[in-house]
Amino acid sequence: FCINPKMTIQDVAPIPRRCSSSDDVAAPLLPTTQGDEEVAHDEFNGASFSGAVFNLATTIIGAGIMALPATMKILGLVLGITMIVVMAFLSDASIEFLLRFSKVKKSRSYGGLMGDSFGKPGKVLLQVAVLVNNIGVLIVYMIIIEDGIHHYGVLEGWFGHHWWNGRLAILIITTLAVFAPLACFKRIDSLRFTSALSVALAVVFLIITAGISIMKFINGGVAMPRLFPDVSDLTSFLNLFTVVPVLVTAFICHYNVHSIQNELDDETQIKPVVRSALVLCSSVYIMISIFGFLLFGDDTLDDVLSNFDTDLGIPLGSVLNDAVRVSYALHLMLVFPIVFYPLRINIDGLLFPSAPSLTSSNVRFGCLSAGLISVIFLGANCIPSIWDAFQFTGATAAVCLGFIFPASIILKDRHGKASSRDTILAVFMVVLAVLANAIAIYSDAYALFKRNAPRE
Repeated sequence: FCINPKMTIQDVAPIPRRCSSSDDVAAPLLPTTQGDEEVAHDEFNGASFSGAVFNLATTIIGAGIMALPATMKILGLVLGITMIVVMAFLSDASIEFLLRFSKVKKSRSYGGLMGDSFGKPGKVLLQVAVLVNNIGVLIVYMIIIEDGIHHYGVLEGWFGHHWWNGRLAILIITTLAVFAPLACFKRIDSLRFTSALSVALAVVFLIITAGISIMKFINGGVAMPRLFPDVSDLTSFLNLFTVVPVLVTAFICHYNVHSIQNELDDETQIKPVVRSALVLCSSVYIMISIFGFLLFGDDTLDDVLSNFDTDLGIPLGSVLNDAVRVSYALHLMLVFPIVFYPLRINIDGLLFPSAPSLTSSNVRFGCLSAGLISVIFLGANCIPSIWDAFQFTGATAAVCLGFIFPASIILKDRHGKASSRDTILAVFMVVLAVLANAIAIYSDAYALFKRNAPRE
């Protein structure tokens, strides 16, 4: 049993497979000196279908769910829900491109595909895009966790003000007690149980929000939400495009697809895994968008979690506010390692392209993990708004990972395997991504300039 010793992006500890005579020089999957880890590896017979679905769904469902009700405020329910469905279909198509051409080009990673098509520059661009996207997303997670747990009424409301429940202390304790231990797993399938729990916590958040919304709607406490966008001038029209980066970011999972496929007991199940995860996540997104916007209407904030800071006007409202914040903070804690996993692999490939597999060096593994967590921790204390972070990463790195890079592989098509339908869809993805995000960046920059302009 062997693997290619030149590990590419996402190629950490794939399932060992029999090598043909054409394979490169054999190398052990894990060093024999690792003792108990070697025994555990020998007993690993491949990830299950359900575990793979939960891991991919957890990659998708992150902080994006908090910004989706705000997109409904801008787009209206009809256009907003339509855009969620369209983004899900486009994400499925782009992932299908990656999986199909991985088989054609015999690549076991997203980075391998980019390297096959565009050489080292393409692979480096992908690695940089993963770093920008994942660091930005993980910073957002820390901001939300910080706001959710430190929020007055949760720890301070329960126990009073102490040094250990201050804002900085909460982040330090969470980082050391949760993020650091979960970031130490070298196989993504090891996170399947935490991923299943994170999805369950997201559903808890949805059920609570839906219950409050339905109760208030029956009692006449909320108005019927707007179905269509309110477009009155050019500025309001351009503002519609600011939601595109948020929607793109909400479905980005491409950087983990190959890692999950490599560990599957049956790799042919990866397409059903992808579609099951997309259906699950799209359903959760649509429901939380509807009920979140229904509950808060035009008062919906960029981060809907911040809306759970007022009197809900129902019995036990404060308890439900706390339950929403705590459940979602716990959800993000469990999402953190599944997004951190490819981040560490990609920065290792960027900084040490000729080094042995990351799994073979505990020192390098530990140093990269500690360094990345420190950068994310510092970033969470410097960026004030999750909407700003989503717009930046969504309009740059996320759109490259989700649409431009997969489409470019199709358009390059060195092996002549792309159909005319593939080419048309790839061109559509590139045009849509570039046009929509260019307008979004312009609109965001204009709004920022206008907001910061000196008053007369």
